[in-house]
Amino acid sequence: MDWITILICAIIVIATFLFWEFVAWFTHKYIMHGFLWVWHKSHHKVHDHTLEKNDWFAVVFSLPSIGLFYYASLVSYNPYLLAVGLGIFCYGLFYIIFHDFIVHQRIKWRPKKKSQYLKRMINAHYIHHSKHSKEDCEAFGFLYAPKKYEPKDFKLRNERKETQ
Repeated sequence: MDWITILICAIIVIATFLFWEFVAWFTHKYIMHGFLWVWHKSHHKVHDHTLEKNDWFAVVFSLPSIGLFYYASLVSYNPYLLAVGLGIFCYGLFYIIFHDFIVHQRIKWRPKKKSQYLKRMINAHYIHHSKHSKEDCEAFGFLYAPKKYEPKDFKLRNERKETQ
């Protein structure tokens, strides 16, 4: 593989990763808080289950990446489609780390230093979870939040039940 193909693939990975934030925002706002609220409402309720119906979205969102990896490596080799699959995979990995570990504490881990960006993202997600219904929610992004969610007095919630 030549360096131009590698460069193009790197650009595709980054562009796909960034585009997937829009896909996640759109899906979260119009599908999860719409007709598939039946799955997503489990995520807005306080509970002590390890898994929730909402986790099916992770399975659904992984299918395009898995399909692209399979097709572009085993059926008809295509480095550009592999790059799209990798971009989706990377978004999913960042989503799990940010959403499930850092915000919701499904695994007790947080970075020692918290940048203003990370505080704003966590705060936006806390605001999103302040509503336990599908109506009147805001802050549907997962890896981007506008400046209006900049916390004035930031306090991390350490228990998973506090973040639901």
